[in-house]
Amino acid sequence: MSRKRIAILGSTGSVGTQALEVVAAFPEQFEVTVLTIGRNADLLIQQAKAFHPKVVVVCEEQAYQKAKDALEPLGISVLSGVEALEEVVQRDDIDVVLTAIVGSVGLKPTVAAIKKGKDIALANKETLVVAGALINELIKEHQVRLLPVDSEHSAIFQCLVGEESNPIEKIILTASGGPFRGRTREDLVAVTKAQALKHPNWAMGAKITIDSASLMNKGLEVIEAKWLFDLSADQVEVIIHPQSIVHSLVQFQDGSIKAQLGVPDMKLPIQYALTYPARLQNDFKRFSFVDYPNLTFEAPDMEAFRNLKLAYQALEKGGNSPCILNGANEIVVEAFLQDQISFLGMSDVIEETLCQISWQDNLKLEDYLHYDAESRRVARSLIPRFSNK
Repeated sequence: MSRKRIAILGSTGSVGTQALEVVAAFPEQFEVTVLTIGRNADLLIQQAKAFHPKVVVVCEEQAYQKAKDALEPLGISVLSGVEALEEVVQRDDIDVVLTAIVGSVGLKPTVAAIKKGKDIALANKETLVVAGALINELIKEHQVRLLPVDSEHSAIFQCLVGEESNPIEKIILTASGGPFRGRTREDLVAVTKAQALKHPNWAMGAKITIDSASLMNKGLEVIEAKWLFDLSADQVEVIIHPQSIVHSLVQFQDGSIKAQLGVPDMKLPIQYALTYPARLQNDFKRFSFVDYPNLTFEAPDMEAFRNLKLAYQALEKGGNSPCILNGANEIVVEAFLQDQISFLGMSDVIEETLCQISWQDNLKLEDYLHYDAESRRVARSLIPRFSNK
């Protein structure tokens, strides 16, 4: 059987590097056709020399020339700019596109890949948050597969195998609670960037780590789950599970619950998305109940962590609200990482942005892109107003 040909968008990030570990573990199953990055040219060069893709894309101009000088003599084509992402995913020698880019920048190349008939292994949750209705329409129209890579959504997906005819009563997404689990709103007033970047269980990029600390990551996952599994907002529950062993659960209409468990390791959901429906033997660390005698669960505090509450509200309102929520969040996280706004101030800006932009429904791709840009503009203008809160 021929090897599956993969494009990895965001190959130098946390998911991208682990995806390449999976590929390296199964050389007879996979080959890499495309790698894309933002700015980490040094790591890209190492990856390209190891996996020999046909083409790489470097989004930032400053890193492009370095990659070009190192890789074109090896016969690897080097393209530049975000626009090249849309072009490269349409290649005929790609079977599946793993979207591991962080942020709404992943939307346009994902749309382009779907229209070209490529299966999508989705680690870029913002794509569904921003334009879930559009993506689902395109998935049906072009008859491709959308395979979740996030550990929580992969867990739900795995629990639903063989249950296609059984209605879901609800799904339960687990969250570690991040570094500030158990803190009150008052406790969060003076938290620092360094504290927020210390996730207790997962090693991720800065943006996702801050989202996890604020519970916005879980809010985005709630919205993503709605589109992946055709659910309403009241069918998606979040529960805090500090050990990150139970990755998520499904409750069916008879009250039965199925859960997927495993040690915190993104390589397992990545592998499952790339090999589905097969489960291939690997040497990943195995889970043992003896090592985890206590698995605990608690309700999230949506007053202290208002981002999760805002995400539920945006999902219930629908239309362009999730798009606005996501765009504003990307701006405030960047501002927080640059010490321009407080931890709690991020929620204030997101809420005010949602209030200032008019609600719209029945959107096309250009409408989503418009509201994404508008939400960023408004959020950026609000940061000075909330900078000391």
